[in-house]
Amino acid sequence: MIGGVKLIKIDNNSSKALYEQIYDEMSRLILSKALKPDEQLPSVRELASLIKVNPNTIQRAYKSLENHNYIYTVKGKGNFVKNADELKNLQIQKVNEELYDIIKFLKEVGLSNEKILDIIKNILNQSFK
Repeated sequence: MIGGVKLIKIDNNSSKALYEQIYDEMSRLILSKALKPDEQLPSVRELASLIKVNPNTIQRAYKSLENHNYIYTVKGKGNFVKNADELKNLQIQKVNEELYDIIKFLKEVGLSNEKILDIIKNILNQSFK
């Protein structure tokens, strides 16, 4: 258990590297506020033991989470969760920029607003994990 939530899910059949899967799961838990701001994460060895992966894999995932401002490290104490609201705002801004580029491309290739909205509605009607 991490912060009272079910353990992160690892798909051994995925083409995605283990550290990337751990990064994705941890960032999802942080953004969804399942992990609270300033909550201490399990140590590298503890998490490695829990999900049965090499500690170097956990270290790499934690380093990536820190580089992307999801967590921070306190020397001698461990890794802690940053504020999810700030992170969510940054993520929304990034997605807005990406969505703008996609819609701009669709307009340039001749799609109407109605057709673009149909595409978006179809995507929204799909079930999400």
